[in-house]
Amino acid sequence: QMQLVESGGDSVQAGGSLRLSCAASGATNWRGCMAWFRQGLGKEREGVAAIYSGGGSTYYGDSVKGRFTVSQDEAKNTVYLQMNSLKPEDSATYYCAAGPYMPCYLVGSRYKYWGQGTQVTVSS
Repeated sequence: QMQLVESGGDSVQAGGSLRLSCAASGATNWRGCMAWFRQGLGKEREGVAAIYSGGGSTYYGDSVKGRFTVSQDEAKNTVYLQMNSLKPEDSATYYCAAGPYMPCYLVGSRYKYWGQGTQVTVSS
């Protein structure tokens, strides 16, 4: 059973940056997809970014390409989401997820483990 704990959410002004972290535990030598999803108030869940833990291939949602970067530190079992040029529409609860299926499509049903989420608020 894998546990995921997100951190790094905050309130920032438009144009600012944040880095979210997702610490994974409970699954030694796990290989699969680690992803970030988000859900804004009154909105559907949206896939943001994903990375394959075995080789580093990355995937991004269209709305964040060129602004967000997903990365991992395998030694720390941690995945990061660097968010730059933030916009008010990026405001949401951001969730970390883990799943075994390649490719790392940003589809929620492909992910088995989920964190509790961290809040990001971007003001104009």
